[in-house]
Amino acid sequence: MLDAVAISFRYSSRRPWIFTDLSVRAEQGEVLAILGPNARGKTTALKCMAGLLRPETGIVTSSGAVGYVPQSHSAVFSFSVLDIVVMGRARKVRIYETPSSSDRMAAQEALERVGAGHLATRVYTGLSGGERQLTLIARALVSECDTIVLDEPASALDLRNQALVLGVLRDLADQGMAVVMTTHHPDHALHVAERAMLMLGPDDQLVGATHALLTEERLSEMYGIPIVAADVQTPSALRRLTVPDFGRGVS
Repeated sequence: MLDAVAISFRYSSRRPWIFTDLSVRAEQGEVLAILGPNARGKTTALKCMAGLLRPETGIVTSSGAVGYVPQSHSAVFSFSVLDIVVMGRARKVRIYETPSSSDRMAAQEALERVGAGHLATRVYTGLSGGERQLTLIARALVSECDTIVLDEPASALDLRNQALVLGVLRDLADQGMAVVMTTHHPDHALHVAERAMLMLGPDDQLVGATHALLTEERLSEMYGIPIVAADVQTPSALRRLTVPDFGRGVS
């Protein structure tokens, strides 16, 4: 469980508030999706929830460790995938010690958990975008976190890798983990998230059940472009999809 209560954040007293009085709770076994236009504070809120930034007011509590997956990551050196994942054991390894065989075994198990065990010996810099995301998710999991927060985990991936990463996140929630993710894609939230939070302005956030919150009217107003929602029968299930009307441009 991850609980943010009335948190507010700004980067200095001379700069405007990024958000104020934000309250949201992520429960075990659910995915919470955070949506909103650019520069509305989604990543900042996520970092506050992960403990990477300290809110100026309010409090964030969690029932256990929180793992963080950034939107993008690059490695300078040619580490193997297993070595990248082992780095997630840092808080478990004492100062001046090196990771043990049990740490490496835990890293391999984390890779297997996200369906990427076959990547262990690959060079991280040679991976595709989807493979890198799975590696970073495994790195967060090997820290033995109870909650995982991810910044736009599928934003730069092709359709197959989007489905792969979203499927892993849904599986983690089904296994009892609390999952919090930011996204620019309402379809991703509708596909995997029980609840959503819309960041509309510094003092304007809405939280609710995903399908009830992400309506045509609300999405169109939030993004400033007409958006149509429709139920479509896919080979696996009936799904709610959203279609932006790019032809009319931005209002």
